[in-house]
Amino acid sequence: MDIASIVGLVMCFGLMFYGITGSNGMSAIWSFLDRDSAVITFGGAFFAIFASRSVADFLTGLKSASQIFKTYTVKPGDIITQIINLSNIARKEGLLSLEEAAGNIEDPFLKKGIMLVVDGTDPELVRAIMETEMDAVEGRHKANAAFWEDVGSMGPAWGMIGTLIGLINMLKNLSDPSSIGPSMAVALVTTYYGSLLANWLCTPIATKLKGKNGEEMAVKGIQVEGLLSIQAGENPRVIEEKLKSYLSPKDSAALSEGGGDAGGGGE
Repeated sequence: MDIASIVGLVMCFGLMFYGITGSNGMSAIWSFLDRDSAVITFGGAFFAIFASRSVADFLTGLKSASQIFKTYTVKPGDIITQIINLSNIARKEGLLSLEEAAGNIEDPFLKKGIMLVVDGTDPELVRAIMETEMDAVEGRHKANAAFWEDVGSMGPAWGMIGTLIGLINMLKNLSDPSSIGPSMAVALVTTYYGSLLANWLCTPIATKLKGKNGEEMAVKGIQVEGLLSIQAGENPRVIEEKLKSYLSPKDSAALSEGGGDAGGGGE
């Protein structure tokens, strides 16, 4: 569970709640609740996106929001250690021995690459196949992030539309001056809802999805380079130093301090 996503969203809501009720008490909440404003802003934003996408893409985009609460458990350092272990096995027993090792690997992307290497596939073809899959995965991730970016851009626009509707209705009925203030407040609520949708939900979701995509692509990049290095018969120590270039200095140092099997066995 990604605690940062939960805490961030809850704290944002808490700060808004404090801003609304801090000086005026709990009764002030009712000034920020309006059914028609919510229908126009949220309904307009999402249905405008619905109109620009297929039903399947729209539903996929909505479901992708749940990904921000999940932690990508595969760490680059762990993958490098795994690659080094595979390198030691291949160095001692040959590339064909990796087929048995692949049986203990859960990552389908890495397992697929190992089987391509075991089958004697040309290195350039191995790279092309795996990078094609990476591009497809990244494309899906970017489409999900773009979905929330588009919803975020629609939110303020539909909030303004709702405000204009409210102002027009208010200006058409100025016979009661005492109603102008409350009517203006209701009209502005839609603008508030639009900003809320964009900045409380959509922007954080889109940004988090992009970040998670970057993490996954980095890991897959390490896997591709590692497998191609194993296929080329490079020394495990050389492979380790090559792959550590993907890490930050801190993580690289931690991996070195943690030792590894670069110079040892592949048990």
